[in-house]
Amino acid sequence: MSVSARAQSRADAAPFTEDEIDRLVETFYARVRRHHRLGPIFEAAIGEDGWPAHLATLKDFWSSVLNTSGRYKGQPMVAHQGVEGITEGLFTPWLNLFHQTCVELFDAPRAAIVGQKAERIAASLKLGLFFKPDAQA
Repeated sequence: MSVSARAQSRADAAPFTEDEIDRLVETFYARVRRHHRLGPIFEAAIGEDGWPAHLATLKDFWSSVLNTSGRYKGQPMVAHQGVEGITEGLFTPWLNLFHQTCVELFDAPRAAIVGQKAERIAASLKLGLFFKPDAQA
């Protein structure tokens, strides 16, 4: 087994701590709120008073994604369908900020695990929100 395969195997085996998930969500969404394109959309959708509840939901979501905790009971696709101003192009800066945050908070194998999950989530959301097979070009 190669060194990188061993590191990946160890990273896969070690669950993410609640502190790591808290730091990921809090750090990332603080950046989202400051982002010139993402911030206004999130603020309009969540509102100033909605952030504590939204961050708690996101922590449950990432706990479920990373540790299969089952804490998140929502429907991400439904939640994003009504967000005014969301476009397919906004997923690129969202993912860029997310990857940047992961690289700063985690070692390389763990950052890759979280980043790959975020990429799959983003791809799924984009398909669900924007793929229109019957739309005319």
